[in-house]
Amino acid sequence: MIDVAALRRHDLVYVCSEAWSGLLHGQVEGEIEPDLLAWATSGRPAIFRRRICSDSMDIVPLGLPLPPDMGRKRLTLACPPTAVILAAPPPLLRDVLPAAPARWRPAIGALLEADVSCRCFGSLAWQYLTGLSYLTGTSDLDLLVACRSSVDATRTTALLNDVAERAPMRIDAELITPRGTAVQWREWLSGNPELLVKSHTGSALIAREALFA
Repeated sequence: MIDVAALRRHDLVYVCSEAWSGLLHGQVEGEIEPDLLAWATSGRPAIFRRRICSDSMDIVPLGLPLPPDMGRKRLTLACPPTAVILAAPPPLLRDVLPAAPARWRPAIGALLEADVSCRCFGSLAWQYLTGLSYLTGTSDLDLLVACRSSVDATRTTALLNDVAERAPMRIDAELITPRGTAVQWREWLSGNPELLVKSHTGSALIAREALFA
């Protein structure tokens, strides 16, 4: 059975096919329910989300972002841990490259050449994972970048800033600490003495020097 405590924000959660009808009950309009039930037979994942007040402690909280042609809404789902087959981190940036628009690829290539430890979430990741059309003309490149220390974070944000200045799309990246907490890269780059840090339990302001302490 899945260890719910080990799950992190943006983790992909694969649910057994027979549990999907229960997950979707009361969540969607009738006309798109067949498309979502096909999600299960295609082996597509949901995403681990932050627990909210109405969630009981014995469920796995999940989200499912729908593509534009299915309403682009985000479903709030939940399932018992016994229904989870597998949990995995978001895909690596190098793996999603074939699903990226051609005009994005030089910027992605620059990040890959720098050997930054990037994973991808958001529209590009979902397009890669599902084969459905998630990307639009205003989509961002959403990244998770593992950083081991403040020195690592400073080096990484300098690189992101350089690539972002020339990129045709907005780069929205989170720096992920060894503890799994996250801070937006532009916030770290700003030099603010306090940072808004996110985890699967919520958000909090912490002193800059405490992020990697």
